[in-house]
Amino acid sequence: MKDKTARREAPWFHAGKTKGNRMIIACGEALIDMVPAALERGEGFLPIPGGSPCNTAAAAGRLGAPVAFLGRLSTDFFGALLVSHLEKNGVNTDLVVRSAENSTLAFVRLEKGKEPQYVFYTEGAADRSFSQEDLPPALPGGTDCVFFGSIAMTMEPVASTIEKLIRRENSNPGGPVISFDPNVRPFMIRDREAYVRRFEGWAASAHIAKISTADFDFIYPGLGLEKSLEKILSMGPRLAVTTLGKEGAMALLQRKGGPLRVRAPVVDLPVADTIGAGDTFHGAFLSWLHFNGKMSREALADLSEKELYDALYFANRAASIVCSRRGAEPPTRAEVEAL
Repeated sequence: MKDKTARREAPWFHAGKTKGNRMIIACGEALIDMVPAALERGEGFLPIPGGSPCNTAAAAGRLGAPVAFLGRLSTDFFGALLVSHLEKNGVNTDLVVRSAENSTLAFVRLEKGKEPQYVFYTEGAADRSFSQEDLPPALPGGTDCVFFGSIAMTMEPVASTIEKLIRRENSNPGGPVISFDPNVRPFMIRDREAYVRRFEGWAASAHIAKISTADFDFIYPGLGLEKSLEKILSMGPRLAVTTLGKEGAMALLQRKGGPLRVRAPVVDLPVADTIGAGDTFHGAFLSWLHFNGKMSREALADLSEKELYDALYFANRAASIVCSRRGAEPPTRAEVEAL
């Protein structure tokens, strides 16, 4: 972790140049979810670290995958909470820039049987202020995956900053796998058509696109799941993955002769809430690829049907566990493998 005027590389970044030491980098927002809580004098809100890229990084870190966070976080006490949360979950913060802007706050409303509802306070916040001057000139040696998405891509200058990063890395033939999860929040998008145009550019720069059915309902309303996934693959990603709630998950892998379709189920556990389910799925899916030596552009193309099923099922088990808990509390690798 560092301030805006100093950049340091952790020793394991240099060690990452060797084949046996690879890592995943998350970029985007890290914010405070203000979650409803019962107080003696009525209802209140409890501050919980959140934000899709932050949750995904924490999920991968808790599973044991080597992961780092790239972005800007506040020096306020909420920013300190976010940094502490990342580090406690095994996420390296040496690529985090600290600055004096306030932390983003997201107030959450939970209703039984419904998706969580959010109200965001982002104006002038640290994570949305992540600028091109904050980008390292090159990613640390050993970086084999970069993932991005969520509300960071609806705000400036952070959206353009991440866009520059992924285009730079995508243009490098020996560069990392790029994974994209739009995690669409319609109320953050003022111009749907403009957003969809940019979305398609981001998808074209990715090798993995993880998109929920709710995302597709907003981006391509009425097109249908199969055609939406096929459209995403036609833009350039090697792999398109979608989460289906209680129905599990499905993936389409681009191969010669047509895409390979694979589905995997969830595990039937009691559901406490669904906060962090998609983020945990994404982190677990990337972690499986890392654990099994499949985190490269070439290896993605050669995934077998069984390997893709195993990756989906591992991610589904992790998501099932987080849904059985209150809040975004992802499991350890041992907990997933024991399920």
